[in-house]
Amino acid sequence: MMTQLGARVWVVPGGRIPFGAASPEPEYTSFDQLCVLNATDAAADLTVDFYYEDSDPVGPYRLVVGARRIRHVRVNDLIDPEAVRLDRPYGCVLRSPVPVVVQFLRQDTRRPGMVALAGAMAYPAE
Repeated sequence: MMTQLGARVWVVPGGRIPFGAASPEPEYTSFDQLCVLNATDAAADLTVDFYYEDSDPVGPYRLVVGARRIRHVRVNDLIDPEAVRLDRPYGCVLRSPVPVVVQFLRQDTRRPGMVALAGAMAYPAE
């Protein structure tokens, strides 16, 4: 019997999609990314809500991660119900009907000749 991996609610409090790039695009476009691992035998129909400093939350954004699959989603690409705002601090809450594991990545290419990549685990809020 496999041990359950993950949680159903995850929080990323420190998002901010860097705007602009000093390196060739599209391969060096700055981005934030949510990396989701679903190790269960059921698809994960996720919802994500985004929170900002100076406006009401936006969401839900809907994502599906197949059973026993991973999915990497650039936050820059989330446009429904509206595009996630560039170069503005945000936090997000991801909810899943099955346990998943969530990692947060950022690629920042605003400085000439430098690509910064940072990763952190999201916070499991259960």
